[in-house]
Amino acid sequence: MNLRRKKKITAEVATSSMNDIMFFLMLFFLIMSTLLNPNVVKLTLPSSKHNQALRQKEVTISVTKDLQYFVNNAPVTFPMLEPMLTSELQKSKDLTVILRCDSGLSIQDLVNVLEIGNKLKVKMVLATKAPNGSNG
Repeated sequence: MNLRRKKKITAEVATSSMNDIMFFLMLFFLIMSTLLNPNVVKLTLPSSKHNQALRQKEVTISVTKDLQYFVNNAPVTFPMLEPMLTSELQKSKDLTVILRCDSGLSIQDLVNVLEIGNKLKVKMVLATKAPNGSNG
């Protein structure tokens, strides 16, 4: 009496789709990591009790405590701020400028940048740090 099976059963795991899954996960995390921190200019923002997010066409001006100016993370000099904003204003009439200034910056340096926005009649918003510590 022969009770043995004629075919041997082997346990196999199909891993052909694992490459696709790993590729999509890696792509997802790469895209999400770039969206999490779009502003690479490190500043200590002043604090605020109220936080509001903007959903319009926006341009970011960052000013460090040693008076380095950045427009959308591109370094510019102070005399070039007005022409850069003028060119951005020509691209979009409904423009909001988000002003990210270091908390150690003097008030006069802040007013100098605000005067440019006032001259161009563009809406400017000062970015502050929310009470929970996130930048807003």
